[in-house]
Amino acid sequence: MRRAAAAALAGAAALAMGSCGSEARDLFLVTRGGDVPGARLTLRVTDDGRASCNGKPLVDITSAQLITARETERELEESTTAHLRLAPGAQSVFSYRVRTEEGNAAWSDDSRRQPAVLFKLAKLTRDVAKGPCHLPR
Repeated sequence: MRRAAAAALAGAAALAMGSCGSEARDLFLVTRGGDVPGARLTLRVTDDGRASCNGKPLVDITSAQLITARETERELEESTTAHLRLAPGAQSVFSYRVRTEEGNAAWSDDSRRQPAVLFKLAKLTRDVAKGPCHLPR
């Protein structure tokens, strides 16, 4: 009986150690562009609650931002599976591209018929850039 318990513990420890050091998967990668100062941004958000802005080292994001990022990733599945492309409107300031494991989408801040998830992603992008990444926009 003791040998079985010891073997089970050793197996569990080996499994736990095997997952240590593995990198968290990316939830999505957003590229933002535009002609206003500070518009250009590449934002990578990972499933372990971190983000990288413009290729810099990963920084922690808030729990609320991680929850929003995970929700957004799930909601994006519909938009990105079809490789959604929305034309910019006449007053466009920012353009966006998002890439997930499921696909990608492209739109502008004033694109017509945007799914609500794209507004949510644009806000999250700005919040993470200004917050944890300490960027002006």
